[in-house]
Amino acid sequence: MQSADARFIMSAVAPEQYPREELPELAFLGRSNVGKSTLLNTLVGKKGLAHTSSTPGRTQAINFFRVAEKWMFVDLPGYGFARVPKEITRSWKPLIEDYLRNRQALALSFVLLDARRGWMEMDLDLRQWLEGHNRQYAVIATKFDKLKTQKERHQSLANLKQFGGVDIIPFSAVTGQGVREIWQTISKTPNPTP
Repeated sequence: MQSADARFIMSAVAPEQYPREELPELAFLGRSNVGKSTLLNTLVGKKGLAHTSSTPGRTQAINFFRVAEKWMFVDLPGYGFARVPKEITRSWKPLIEDYLRNRQALALSFVLLDARRGWMEMDLDLRQWLEGHNRQYAVIATKFDKLKTQKERHQSLANLKQFGGVDIIPFSAVTGQGVREIWQTISKTPNPTP
């Protein structure tokens, strides 16, 4: 599914602004500048659907996208370093936690890791939080094309898998690696009943 009908629905900065829960939702989570918006655009085959930037912290609200009239893709603000005022980044945490804890339509969270950096403390905290709240998640290693040699790619996957119990999907927006596997994961995700 390389080109899907997808459209931006809305941005929300408070739970009361979320759209109605009518479709299964797939959340995209990760550090600032890990490539959440790029991944989303690549999955639906639409450049510019989700705004991308080389400046960390551009996504400052929860953005909802309707995809193929079957799913809602949800692009959440990144955590970690972001070039925005600290009071804004502090306001993201309760917003993200509220979404992850209370959204009944949330079917699956994609945790994105930079393949070159691996698991960082905040990623591990997020993983522990998701597991502690019985939220399903899958892990995607972004920017895989930036690892130039087979040895680097092998070492990166070995490092990412060291925390065990979870498969890693290598992804590259440049080569398209991982797109099919991510769509397969989406298609196998059970539909929660909101």
